[in-house]
Amino acid sequence: MTPTRKLVLDSWAWLELFRGSKEGRMIDQEMAGAPESYTSAITLAEVVSVSARRGRPTGDKVAAIRSQSRVVVPSPDDAIEAGLLHAETKRKVQSFSLADAFILQLAHKVGARVLTGDPDFRGIKDAQVVE
Repeated sequence: MTPTRKLVLDSWAWLELFRGSKEGRMIDQEMAGAPESYTSAITLAEVVSVSARRGRPTGDKVAAIRSQSRVVVPSPDDAIEAGLLHAETKRKVQSFSLADAFILQLAHKVGARVLTGDPDFRGIKDAQVVE
């Protein structure tokens, strides 16, 4: 387990948590030990989209995310920072998405680490890739 620190969860982390997978149980443990958890509004949209496309209810997931983390809506300044972070990171990781950049930007802003299973975050200092 990683030392206690604020967390930013991405959509992969939330979906695994909702599935109750082995990785989801690890995420649950990490959240229990973290002083605060955050979710980008962009992540919330991704979780809703995935759930809706799978024909699953979304309201329960939205309620869980809102009750277990602080949902943060990016400001225009956050968008600028995320855009610059995206450009910089994409030079090294071609598949790094703009949504990933918003998640990483939020982690930098609140002094947190990203909790994810997304391999695009491997090697990024402020990220923990759950495997």
